[in-house]
Amino acid sequence: MTTTAQHDERMAKMSFGLVYPLYIQKVERKGRTQKELNQVITWLTGYDDKEIKEYADSEISFEQFFADAKLNPNAHLITGLICGYRVEEISNPLTQKVRYLDKLVDELAKGKSMDKILRA
Repeated sequence: MTTTAQHDERMAKMSFGLVYPLYIQKVERKGRTQKELNQVITWLTGYDDKEIKEYADSEISFEQFFADAKLNPNAHLITGLICGYRVEEISNPLTQKVRYLDKLVDELAKGKSMDKILRA
């Protein structure tokens, strides 16, 4: 699926530090924990808790956040609809990575088991 250049640019420039607290709120409202959220982020990016905190405390963009990440080789197994886009069909690599993260956070908030979220 093709996204617009404007949409892709917005995804690239969005600050991880601004979005991370919203992820926490979303999962905690549904009875999940920040520790589980970090586990999901670690699985996708390779970052440990300390690195996640450093990024969350900064103004770093998603573009830089994912440029520094070591994307999980099984990330391509993340499929489905998020924000009106089928993640496996998004053509822009960075936008796809951001939507992978959104999809994992959504699955966590919906109560999916950690084994299924982490594609184990």
